[in-house]
Amino acid sequence: MPARKKSNLVVPVNTIGILPLQEAVLFPHTVIPLAVVKKPGIQLVEEALREGRPIGLTVLKDRDTENPGPDDVQRVGTIGTIQKMLKVPDGTLRCIVAGQQVFKVDRFTQSSPYMVAAYTELPDITVESEELVAMQRNLGTLFQKLLSFLPQAPREMEMEVQNITDPAVLTYFVASTMRLETSDRQALLEERDTAKRMRKLTLMLTKELEVVELGHKIQGDIQREMEKNQREFYLRQQMRAIQEELGEVDPQLAEMNEMREKVDAAGMPEDVKKSADRELDRLSKVPQASPEYSVIRTYLDWLITLPWNSETNDHIDIKRAREILDEDHYDLEKIKDRIVEYLAVGKLKKKLTGPILCFVGPPGVGKTSLGQSIARAMGRKFVRLSVGGVRDESEIRGHRRTYIGAMPGTIVRAIRDAGKKNPVMMIDEIDKVGADYRGDPQSALLEVLDPEQNFNFRDHYLDLPFDLSQVLFICTANSLDTISPPLRDRMEIITLAGYTEMEKLQIAKRYLLKKQRKANGLKDAQAQITDTALRAIINDYTREAGVRNLEREIGTVFRKIARKIAENARYKTRVQPANLVEYLSKPRFFNEVRKRVASVGVATGLAYTPVGGDILFIETQAMPGTGKLVLTGQLGDVMKESAQAAVSFLRSRSSELGLPEDYFAKHDLHIHVPAGATPKDGPSAGISIATSIASILTGLKVDPNLAMTGEITLTGQVLPIGGLKEKVLGAKRAGISKILLPKRNEMDLDDIPKEVRDTMTFVPVEELSEVLFNALGKRVISRVPLGAESGARDNVVAMRGRGVVKSARPDRKRGEATRKR
Repeated sequence: MPARKKSNLVVPVNTIGILPLQEAVLFPHTVIPLAVVKKPGIQLVEEALREGRPIGLTVLKDRDTENPGPDDVQRVGTIGTIQKMLKVPDGTLRCIVAGQQVFKVDRFTQSSPYMVAAYTELPDITVESEELVAMQRNLGTLFQKLLSFLPQAPREMEMEVQNITDPAVLTYFVASTMRLETSDRQALLEERDTAKRMRKLTLMLTKELEVVELGHKIQGDIQREMEKNQREFYLRQQMRAIQEELGEVDPQLAEMNEMREKVDAAGMPEDVKKSADRELDRLSKVPQASPEYSVIRTYLDWLITLPWNSETNDHIDIKRAREILDEDHYDLEKIKDRIVEYLAVGKLKKKLTGPILCFVGPPGVGKTSLGQSIARAMGRKFVRLSVGGVRDESEIRGHRRTYIGAMPGTIVRAIRDAGKKNPVMMIDEIDKVGADYRGDPQSALLEVLDPEQNFNFRDHYLDLPFDLSQVLFICTANSLDTISPPLRDRMEIITLAGYTEMEKLQIAKRYLLKKQRKANGLKDAQAQITDTALRAIINDYTREAGVRNLEREIGTVFRKIARKIAENARYKTRVQPANLVEYLSKPRFFNEVRKRVASVGVATGLAYTPVGGDILFIETQAMPGTGKLVLTGQLGDVMKESAQAAVSFLRSRSSELGLPEDYFAKHDLHIHVPAGATPKDGPSAGISIATSIASILTGLKVDPNLAMTGEITLTGQVLPIGGLKEKVLGAKRAGISKILLPKRNEMDLDDIPKEVRDTMTFVPVEELSEVLFNALGKRVISRVPLGAESGARDNVVAMRGRGVVKSARPDRKRGEATRKR
């Protein structure tokens, strides 16, 4: 027998070599197999086996640690004895280790070539009690119940549990056989109180038993369902064989034949026809009781019902189209001309293709009804999609068939409902489409609304190309701000501004009165509303860009008349301003501009909103202070910057305003825009804010008949703005008669209706000096730069109707411009 090789390392009696384990935890009185693959562990095992020494087994804190050190292992482990070892040809060891006693590492005395630590044994603390006996029996019962759900578990384990009388040994045995996380095993090992350890183990065993019972129940349900399906399949096969023997027709076969005939008659393109035939072949092989059968059947129904080859023949009569547009809508001449031009081009090309039309304007101006008129003029089907509030991309492109309850998107559904492949499709409220974690519907609309791409539109549900190039898409929006630039670029924007008082009167007389009489069951002779009463309703009970509220108020009048006629069949009336209060109560709107600007420091500005133009009042107060600027009224960042620019400009001209040099250092300015609950932003209120500040600094009141709009710069220049037509119409509704606007917006005055131009004065301005002169009636600052143009022109250009009026130098005695034709 060869001599035994001795170790070069001397291990003291009170120390032990540490073998770190990746995720296994060795319990006392149990045995585990180990595979030792790293050199320090192999050397430790060989020396321990050669010298008959035990080893300490502790688990790693992180199982992925490559070269563990003293800080990488748990401090509580189990002393183990190597019972058997086998050396594999690759140099690694396979051994069986039996657990003896739990120990605690006091300190590490060696870390190379393997870890050695001084340790203290941790004995079990077992206090005999009736509660401990009861917990021991309960633990055994739960473990046996768990084994009953595990047919692969050996029956000897049940006998082993019954034969264990030591509660500590029982806990170690159960813990070693259960499926537990490494952290839970380590917690049980570190718990030295047998009763507490048994209570923890009972809780873990109860949870595991619940999971196993649930899994067993699910498996049983699945097994029963499979047996049921197999039984039904077997019976159906027998029934089919019996029907064939009796010469009876198979219902499923008859249904397949019927669907095949529908597919052939649907006029599908070649690639779509191939896909439909493939799905039909799958359907014929699937039992009717299978869930897959209904999925395939629904998909085929969609393919069959879509109008792949069915379209409406266009009968474009330009004269008739114009008559229909005039019949349905009053005025809107430019919009009607653009629509007629679009139809004329389509008639010459014999195909309607071109840009996507987008009607932008406030609510109630007739955007949706314009689309209906276009469809009527072309003789096409009209479908409307309201995409306001849509946040899911699948609403446009559809759901993939992998989802339960999948269906095509709104585009394909609308085509199916129209029954033709070339309807007029109106996508309403496109500016109110949102985006969230489910995707961006506006991005999905990029393909739909692009004539260069939508001939090959692919819905996620159909997963087949569908030609949308013949669909006439018309979009509507209240504002362009929320529409993404790529989507806006695909559309031709047609702006619909608000209506004037005259236009509203004509719309009410031609359309609304007739519509509301019919809606309320009245005859012409029973209810009449005079023109003066309609004007009163327009001015005193509604203040809007469109006519929706006007129609609502007319409906209210007719409903009250209908009630009286129902009580007295002979009743008839003629509504006039004198008796209008009887039907609509007291007026809701008043002309309060003159009252609001009666104080110094108040100026009237113009605002553009998605519901039309409106006026806003800028109020400024100066008070002793330290030079602070306070801005209130829910102002946005851009509007705040305009206010700061206005203050800075006026501070640079404080000497011309007659202010002391330290005025702004000793006074605070507070600028407030009323209606504080409404957010406000934009640069177009710049000259209004500057005028309000100049008014409080000079003590001069602003002209109450004047409103203004324009962006201001630090040098006093007035820059152009947008939405002039809507702002002017809003000012007209509020009773304003004079408008200050940027010089570069003068060309936009042609878009304003003639009846508005005839009753209002428009003064184009280039610098703030001109603004303050017209607003305050006195020249308070000179042109820019100071003194550079002593003889600078003071002409003010005003426009009334088609005539342009130029005034001479200001009459300083009267404080206002003298106009001459």
